[in-house]
Amino acid sequence: MSTADMWTYRETMTPGSDLSGFDVEASDGGIGNIDEATYDVGSSFIVVDTGPWIFGKKVMLPAGVINTVDYDDRKVFVNRTKDQIKNAPEFDDDMLRDDSYRSSLGTYYGPGGPGFGDSGSTY
Repeated sequence: MSTADMWTYRETMTPGSDLSGFDVEASDGGIGNIDEATYDVGSSFIVVDTGPWIFGKKVMLPAGVINTVDYDDRKVFVNRTKDQIKNAPEFDDDMLRDDSYRSSLGTYYGPGGPGFGDSGSTY
């Protein structure tokens, strides 16, 4: 798999669906809701507002870490733990399109990185 795959939604994603406002569930519990979702080919991500979980901060997650989407319950399930997400490189809104930040996230969540998923993860 190429690193671009980390920034691409899985085939289970319904084309044209808007994930904004969906709740996000890590492998060990809820982390917040989606504040923004992008759908650019090879560079898609979600921004999650963590609310009180980590003191109102936001985190950016590459689209490839989304495992499944439950459209009926408006939930997105990611294949990372809360600690992996909490320990990711810090995000702020100025970093939305910052290539160096995206590169650091790719290193963190990619194979061999500290935020790489469980043994069943592709990304």
